[in-house]
Order: sequence, then structure tokens, then C-alpha cells
Amino acid sequence: MELAFEDYAVGTAPIISVVVAVYGCRDCLEHLHDRLTATLSALVPSYEIILVDDRSKDEAWPSIERMVEHDPSVRGVRLSRNFGQHAAITAGLSQARGEWVVVIDCDLQDPPEKIPELYAKALDGHDVVFGRRTHKPTGPLRRLLGSLYFRCLAVLTGTDIEGQYGTFSIISRKVARAFLDMNDQDRHYLMVLTWLGFDAAAVDYEPAVRYRGRSSYSLSQLIAHAFDGVFFQTTVLLRWIVYLGFCLASLGGALAVYLLAERILGNAYPGWTSIVVLTLVLCGFIILSTGITGLFIGKVFEQARGRPIFVVDRVAEHAAAPHLSAPQHEHIDAGATRA
Repeated sequence: MELAFEDYAVGTAPIISVVVAVYGCRDCLEHLHDRLTATLSALVPSYEIILVDDRSKDEAWPSIERMVEHDPSVRGVRLSRNFGQHAAITAGLSQARGEWVVVIDCDLQDPPEKIPELYAKALDGHDVVFGRRTHKPTGPLRRLLGSLYFRCLAVLTGTDIEGQYGTFSIISRKVARAFLDMNDQDRHYLMVLTWLGFDAAAVDYEPAVRYRGRSSYSLSQLIAHAFDGVFFQTTVLLRWIVYLGFCLASLGGALAVYLLAERILGNAYPGWTSIVVLTLVLCGFIILSTGITGLFIGKVFEQARGRPIFVVDRVAEHAAAPHLSAPQHEHIDAGATRA
């Protein structure tokens, strides 16, 4: 089984679906809805807004239900527990009906008023259009760490992913289907799109300060997220372990030959300092290589279990919302189950 982008007959689907992963931004939702509605209603004749509650701690679901009750264009999806931002985005994509899908954060740092520019750029012949931030509205430490992360990622993968890209983007129906065909448990929205390689463009925008609250990502969560991104993209670290092992073995062999030659010549060095240093180096290498190998094995184990990427608890839809024919296939593997 596989994740399925919902297929509907031509003319019955909305033109644009907007997917919003909701976590820690209940106080932003009403303002976000107003701005999305004003922008989309002036842009296209039909649209939908999909709000995916990733079990937000601030109890955002009642607010989403109220929006669904008052606006037929809003659909609510509540996950059974917190699965993470990128799993929530995947859940939203699996529910989307539109010919184009916009992904936007819930904190209003990405301005909904930029959607027309993304859409216009997409209509020029691009399957993916990213929003590219002119700067990051974060502290200097996070900016520095983010810059280092994307530099390391470029070295490890050979892929130049700009650090100014985020999840704010528009993708075609074709790209959404391809995204859902990916069965990776640890997925990263930006990296999946980069790996897929569809024709892409970018629109620059100036991000705003977070409307309410604070980021749901702590420093430790960002570091864990960075590791997941590296392991999603490449196994080059395993090759580097092999290369480093050969280097250490060669160095050890050369040192053994040198010490043997010195002993034959009567110049043996007293003390055990060199042995202690060599032991520490080798032990450090063994621990590091075992740890990295273990992380990859852990990822393989998680993938092999085939558990869902997300599980949907409930879907809220306005009673007056237009009825659409059932999708061709709904089942989900390494993906989601519906309640």
C-alpha cells in the first residue's frame, strides 16, 4: 500500500489547496485564516484550506472546528498524536484535492499575500516554486548553526540546498503525488522536493516576525532534526568511516615500521606515551564509527517496521461543503491510517 494524493474528476477539484501544519500557534489561526481567505478569494475561483492539528499542546483543535463550522473552504485534520511538522505536512498533502498545493507555516512568518507570486511563477512552467527568505528572523546563534548545517549538507550530499528556503512553497499535483510515493519514515519536506528534482524556481520575500508565541523547535530538537536530514539524504558518513579506518590502519602500520627500525638502530623511545595516545585515538575512532553505524542501523530498523508516518484521528468538514467523488485509492503504507 502507499500514500495517495486524492484524485478527483476534472472540474470538481479546487484550484489551490493550502496545507498548514498546526502546532503551538492557536492564537495565530484566526488571523491566518482571514489573510488566506482574502488572498485566495481574489486569486482563484475555488480553493481549500487544510489545517492539520499535530496534537498541538495549546489545544488548537476546537479553534479549527469553529473555522470549519463557519467556512466551507476550511477542512480540519487531527492526528492521533504529535508526529512532527513534516509528517503533518504529509498528512495534509494526502488530504489535498487541489491542482496546486501551497504549504505554509502557521506562525505567519511566511506572508499569505505572497501566494499570488508563487502561483504566477508556477504557471510560467515550474512544478515547484519555493519561497526564499531574504533573511531569517531568528537569533544569531540559530542563523550560524543553520548556515553551518547547510554547508555540511552540501559537502556530504553534493546538493546545494539554500539555507534561505523553508517549507513555504507551491507544488503541482504531479509533485504532490511523487512526494507521497516516497516511503521514507524520516522525511524532510524541503529535502524530498530537492531529491525529486522537478523543475523549480524561487520567489524572494521578507519574512515577518512570528505573530504570536514562540518557535516550537528547541535547540536540541533542531539538532535532532538536522541529523535526520543528513541520514535522509546520504550514507556518505559510512564511506568516510571506511576511509578514516584505512588511514588509521596505514598510519599504524607506518608507525610500527618506524619504531621497529628505531629499535634495530638502538634508538628505542622510552615510556608508554605513544601507546597511550594511539590507544585513545583508536578507541575514539571505534566509538565514533560504531555510533554512526548504529544510527544508520536504527534508521533501517524504523523503516523496516513499516509503521505509519502519521495516523489521522478525525477529519472535520463543513456540512455545506461541496461533495466530491471518492478518491481512486485511499489506503496508505508507511503513511497514514484514517479513523
